[in-house]
Amino acid sequence: MPAFEVMGVVNVTPDSFSDGGEWFDRDAAVRHGLELAAAGAAILDVGGESTRPGADPVPEAEELRRVLPVIEELAARLPDTTLSVDTTKAAVAAAAIDAGARYVNDVTGLRGDPEMLALVAERDVRCCLMHMRGEPRTMQRDPVYDDVVAEVRVFLEERLAVARTAGVRAERIDLDPGVGFGKTVEHNLALLRRLDEIVAIGPRVLVGTSRKSFLGRLTGRDDPRQRLAGTIATNVLALAAGARVFRVHDAGAIRDALAVAARVLDPDDAV
Repeated sequence: MPAFEVMGVVNVTPDSFSDGGEWFDRDAAVRHGLELAAAGAAILDVGGESTRPGADPVPEAEELRRVLPVIEELAARLPDTTLSVDTTKAAVAAAAIDAGARYVNDVTGLRGDPEMLALVAERDVRCCLMHMRGEPRTMQRDPVYDDVVAEVRVFLEERLAVARTAGVRAERIDLDPGVGFGKTVEHNLALLRRLDEIVAIGPRVLVGTSRKSFLGRLTGRDDPRQRLAGTIATNVLALAAGARVFRVHDAGAIRDALAVAARVLDPDDAV
């Protein structure tokens, strides 16, 4: 297993917070995926439904129409790259797996669709169990925790146990504390500050801070595309705390920053 993996974001949506509409066209999305892979992304996360705060749901048929042609083309052109489908719907995940995806990134932690957990186990694909308070439409409405890190850890431990009982192999599971999903700026900072407590659960930890609004709040950068420096800082800190998968928009810059940080942290690590 490499020291880290970069997961490049391929949003096939008209309304994502950071690049809504930019890659909505199939050919544009495929080109973007190829560029991310060339820049160092080992995983490409293809999504057809925005999970930004307040986002509206997308019908299953429309989500399939958006993501399947992109996954099929990328699978044909990038046989050595892991393709991920970012979806909460088992039917979409199943079709994406048939098209070449080998990773299911479900922001509900495999809870949103009652058929998703069994699908992931039966198809023996990699998955991400993420913590989210509420749902995208409501998650940022005054989120409150007594101890956000402790509560996120308990949730992830419970979901891990459920997944293992359902037959998902341990090596197929990544855990995501859900930075920005039902959390305030201070909650997000606490999760990053104490990320080692999430890492201690055992599976690989995935971190997704890329271009998120809390970075804009901290830096004064309203334009998500101007939040690269903040993204790099949080990812390098997360790597030092033990995170191993990084979901990002700017694959090349993040890959370079992590490669340097990984070598500093472990002189014997070959990048």
